[in-house]
Amino acid sequence: MEDQADTVQLSSYNEDLQHKTILVGDSSVGKTSLLVQFDQGKFIPGSFTSTVGIGFTNKVVTVDGLKVKLQIWDTAGQERFRSVTHAYYRDAQALLLLYDITSKTSFDNIRAWLTEVHEFAHKDVVIMLLGNKCDITSGRVVRTEDGESLAKDYGIPFMETSAKTGVNVELAFMAIAKELKQRSSSPDDRKFQIYEYIESQKKKSSCCGFL
Repeated sequence: MEDQADTVQLSSYNEDLQHKTILVGDSSVGKTSLLVQFDQGKFIPGSFTSTVGIGFTNKVVTVDGLKVKLQIWDTAGQERFRSVTHAYYRDAQALLLLYDITSKTSFDNIRAWLTEVHEFAHKDVVIMLLGNKCDITSGRVVRTEDGESLAKDYGIPFMETSAKTGVNVELAFMAIAKELKQRSSSPDDRKFQIYEYIESQKKKSSCCGFL
């Protein structure tokens, strides 16, 4: 696979182009499925066993001709693992915060997750809100507009994703990668705007929402 070839070259990477991204949110919102869809391009039917503690995957993506290595950490959503998750916030460059559009509770808990993020993560961390499982239209209980409104309250980008169909999964990670690459290469010249990038990709999506 291409990933294997990329892995051989990692020793020559500029450290600034290696970034730590963390997936956070309640248990069962689809964090592991989202990561597998992005990393392997597939959805594994059936429920994953709840992540115990934390695990990670390395994924190399090409951004504007440069290879960017994303070290993506999949965290446990259960309360008993929360202290473990906190320790990983501190050196994260990006956080993808997920809720399940079929679970009002997971959406209601987003504000609490954001409070933790703002307490433990670096002040310049890139945060994106994702409403996952947008393929389950009949079971939706959280409107797209609700996700948009919450994201606007916190000034963070938002989109809906489907780990099952792959809708917006790659876009979410690529938007993060582009933002991090821009910060590393030209921290004082912010030509790339994550909101504008997401907006420009709307037409390539067949469903789900954006901010």
